[in-house]
Amino acid sequence: MKKFLLAIWVLFATSICNAEIKNDYDLIIAGGGTGGTAAAVQASRLGVSVLIVEPTSMLGGQATAAGVSTMDDMSRIESGIYKEFIDRVKNYYSAMKKSINTPYWKEHGKAFEPSVGDKILKEMISETSVDILFHSNILEVNNEKKSVKVQTPENIREFNFKILIDATEYGDILPMAGARYRSGNSISPNINKNSFIQDITWTAIIRFYPDGIPEKLKAKNPLPDYERGLKNYKSYVTKNGFDFQGKYPVKMPVNLISHNAYRAVPDSFTPGSYTGARKNWAKITKTGVNWANDYPGMYMIMNHYGLNVMYLEDKEAREEIERQALIKTLNFIYYIQNELGADWSVDENEYGELPEIVKNWKDFPEEWKEIARHMPPIPYVRESRRVLGNYTLNAKAVHENSLSWRNGHKNQEISDSIAIGGYNLDLHGGDDDDDIENELGENQAAIWGNMPQGPFQVPMKILIPESLDNFIAAEKNLSMSRLVSSALRLQPITMMTGQAAGALAAVAIKHNLQPREVKVIQVQKILAEADVVLSLCNYSDVPRDHKNFAAIQISNLYGLLRPRSYPSMTGANINSSGSKGQKGRFAPDKFITRKELDEMVARAEKITGTKLKLPPLGVTMTRGDAVEMIVNLIN
Repeated sequence: MKKFLLAIWVLFATSICNAEIKNDYDLIIAGGGTGGTAAAVQASRLGVSVLIVEPTSMLGGQATAAGVSTMDDMSRIESGIYKEFIDRVKNYYSAMKKSINTPYWKEHGKAFEPSVGDKILKEMISETSVDILFHSNILEVNNEKKSVKVQTPENIREFNFKILIDATEYGDILPMAGARYRSGNSISPNINKNSFIQDITWTAIIRFYPDGIPEKLKAKNPLPDYERGLKNYKSYVTKNGFDFQGKYPVKMPVNLISHNAYRAVPDSFTPGSYTGARKNWAKITKTGVNWANDYPGMYMIMNHYGLNVMYLEDKEAREEIERQALIKTLNFIYYIQNELGADWSVDENEYGELPEIVKNWKDFPEEWKEIARHMPPIPYVRESRRVLGNYTLNAKAVHENSLSWRNGHKNQEISDSIAIGGYNLDLHGGDDDDDIENELGENQAAIWGNMPQGPFQVPMKILIPESLDNFIAAEKNLSMSRLVSSALRLQPITMMTGQAAGALAAVAIKHNLQPREVKVIQVQKILAEADVVLSLCNYSDVPRDHKNFAAIQISNLYGLLRPRSYPSMTGANINSSGSKGQKGRFAPDKFITRKELDEMVARAEKITGTKLKLPPLGVTMTRGDAVEMIVNLIN
């Protein structure tokens, strides 16, 4: 154990503490979560100086510091920096002959231990020039001076920026920067304090102790409110619960082996390997607790299911709610040990530092501190404040976009795509009609009526505030409805939109532009060349490793060169063996005709509003190379 912690500390000391922290940065990013880290990596690769201000000692936010290390990736797209990250995760576990396909009762899910995710993200950052201030928070934003005041572990420092990104878990920089934002179903400054948002969850990573739970990790006495929690716990998992057999809806409550298989993660400290296949469930030794312990969950607040919006708006309310969320999860661990009689407790190889909320908790029981020491440092926050842009993405737009190429529908792609999501509309509480933004055409019925039918695109304009300069939103803070935020809050898509935010910031900084002045195609070209999938249109003859793949993605978005045939269903599942339907055909290696070239030039000139100067065309050109040439000229 000591060797493990020492190794983590050495990694932190050698690979993260880059040069001495400067006073001036091109880009300052509040939050080193999935979105903030991806933004930092992308921006640094483009040559801008970056500082991350991160409240914890970890990178990865919800995927690591909040313990949700089972990737919620329904589309199974691996794209851009998210793909780089997952590839490194696969390689890490492959070296130990372990699978990452452990969660969700199947063999195609992806998971990792939070400590491993943090380690890999820090390795990725160490390969850039990004600087990081851990255990630090932005206290104040001065828009006129383009500066921030930061509370570091040592003192308060002031830093200057050209662009500021809010990638916090709560959207806490939005009010500091003076951006108008949505909170629950209302818009600042007129926040409806009686409205509701989604539950939070203080997760846990627990493991099986074959020789019995170490004495220091035994939960001997429950914490307050245990009796209230029992009804919640028993509705999810009991000693004689149902054994999940792969059929939905899940028959509840399940037994413990089914519960542990749901969010199973690899175990670096136990020999052998397992996947999420039913035959392997008895081998699972490590899992995430993120199911029966939503807060408030089945508890009612103000006669309502969900979390009051004051969780986002009031610091004292937030602290009390997070205390109660932590208690609920700790009591669930007590329930597993004492009611179910299972030798499972927190994994002593994960985390290791008391969460700040426990450090500030005067009457926290001493007997629980060793368990709390191995709890995630922050809760899983599903819904944050959301910046108000000139455009707000709603569920109807997502639904219609997801129909592209599916079941007889034709092209409904958007030209300003910067990422592809793939999750359902999934509100955990706060889902009554009165909680949802009716002015955006949404209500409870829209959850199912506008459910995405497959992967969908994310437009760049939802990263940009309506009027605030020098500012970009990332993580879960985008200009979108509550329903859409429930589909864009997951780790894969927040990493992808974070990468887009970093590319947008870098282009704005390099060309001395405001983010809203940047041409979308400039950002798209950077992303496409970084192996980001932008289009829903999939061609059988344009695999991801084709030399013209990036340019053809952009051609799809703008209709530059028509394919020889279109797909018969959405094609974003490029890496998925489960993709059905007829893929399209682009014929990238066939020679382009003069008529096709002239038509493509005309379309490009209409997009740019300028005359393109073609180079001498002395030889016949393939369709793929012709698209490449035109995309470069446009950019």
